[in-house]
Amino acid sequence: MGRDVTTGAYTREDRQRYRRKIQRCLDALASMLNSDSFAFHRRQMGLEIELNLVDDRLQPAMTNTVVLEKIDDPMFTTELGQHNIELNVAPRPLDGNEAIELEHDVRCLLTKANAKAHDAGTDMVMIGILPTIREEHFDARWLSPNSRYSVLNEQIFAARGEEMLLNMEGQPMPGRPPDRLRSYAESILPEAACTSAQLHLQVEPEGFAAHWNAAQCLAGPQVALAANSPFLLGKALWHETRIPLFEQATDTRPDELKNQGVRPRVWFGERWITSIFDLFEENVRYFPSLLPDTHDEDPMEALAAGRTPELRELRLHNGTVWRWNRPVYDVVDGVPHLRVENRVLPAGPTVVDLVANAAFFYGAQRALVLEDRPLWTQMSFQAAEENLYAAAKHGLSSQLYWPGIGWIPPDELVLRRLLPMAHEGLRDCGVSDTARERYLDIIEQRCVARRNGATWQRDTVARLEERGATRDAALTGMLRAYIELMHTGEPVHTWPVG
Repeated sequence: MGRDVTTGAYTREDRQRYRRKIQRCLDALASMLNSDSFAFHRRQMGLEIELNLVDDRLQPAMTNTVVLEKIDDPMFTTELGQHNIELNVAPRPLDGNEAIELEHDVRCLLTKANAKAHDAGTDMVMIGILPTIREEHFDARWLSPNSRYSVLNEQIFAARGEEMLLNMEGQPMPGRPPDRLRSYAESILPEAACTSAQLHLQVEPEGFAAHWNAAQCLAGPQVALAANSPFLLGKALWHETRIPLFEQATDTRPDELKNQGVRPRVWFGERWITSIFDLFEENVRYFPSLLPDTHDEDPMEALAAGRTPELRELRLHNGTVWRWNRPVYDVVDGVPHLRVENRVLPAGPTVVDLVANAAFFYGAQRALVLEDRPLWTQMSFQAAEENLYAAAKHGLSSQLYWPGIGWIPPDELVLRRLLPMAHEGLRDCGVSDTARERYLDIIEQRCVARRNGATWQRDTVARLEERGATRDAALTGMLRAYIELMHTGEPVHTWPVG
């Protein structure tokens, strides 16, 4: 979401002032993009991991304040729900053995933090949606005690004017009809059920559009490979239920505005771009501010004085438009830079799975950027979007469209086309052979086994139900086994189905 906010009592004057100010931010960004203002020395990657807290009964533990006090590390922060925390890993270069070092560092951070969480009677879980979460956990009293969350909750419901509807039909479990979810929520806490792994890549301004377009092309294959969110509120739904859940949990549109074609705030987009400016300009043009806070800085005056503008209004607004691939403008030590933030991946199942997902994304993205004839000139934007939803719904059983191939299962697409490209792209980024082979071999074996987190969860619950367990008991038993296997650190394609 960006920065803290101080109030939710916005006036018409606040909104008019904000609108003028954000236009100044856009003008400043355009000026910077036309000059040599941005830092870019070597490719840097970053990683954020959202985590769930559970108690000894494997129910959501609303204890993030206590857990964070015990962890006492600024790399761990609050998230929307009191049963969530987030790990923000310091950025690092992409080349050499950095991925291996990233895996080691994240393992150590999570092991140490989990030991502290145990002192508070909780355990940390990396999973796309906690399968034991229930409707009572969506009560607004479970929002984290931070003003920006409560204000965002108020503003979304004020814009919408009615309850949130969670409405989706699932993929049938063996021998059963499809489950159907229809549930109302009076807070945005269903969003807190969506725990993700977010990948950042710093890019040069002139290369941003190509990297963003490539990331959009890869969204479908990424989700099919890494799906890990098949259950919500006791129902077997999509393989990556995070995708529709996040869209519905933050939707500011009543049905009438949806019917008019008003754009959702969780958004894939609608066109290929030629500049990062396209995305920020769309944000301002299409989406009214939920948090129209203004600050004293005049960005054009800052530029004229030789200072780097913070563009605070633009950045805060960008944090309330949840693109699956988000543009990021940031300033570090007074120097601005640009990043692509890839947001389609769920958390988990293990650290090595996460790093393998990152290596595959960065490698395939780089290879697509380097192609003489860009893939996005051969593929409609709508096809890329349809791939994302097909992958989210069906996972490894989906059919994806790919130029030059046609319709193809994601495992076959990865093995035949994308995995060789990822190897090539990582080589071009200077990633060591040891790191490249370690992580892309995991992707290869996941495709061969046709097992990701979602298929393991579904197969395990089906096995437990076949033995007579109720759905609730099967979900709890599956989660217990999941946590044990997660702590072994072995990739999910090797996990046995009890």
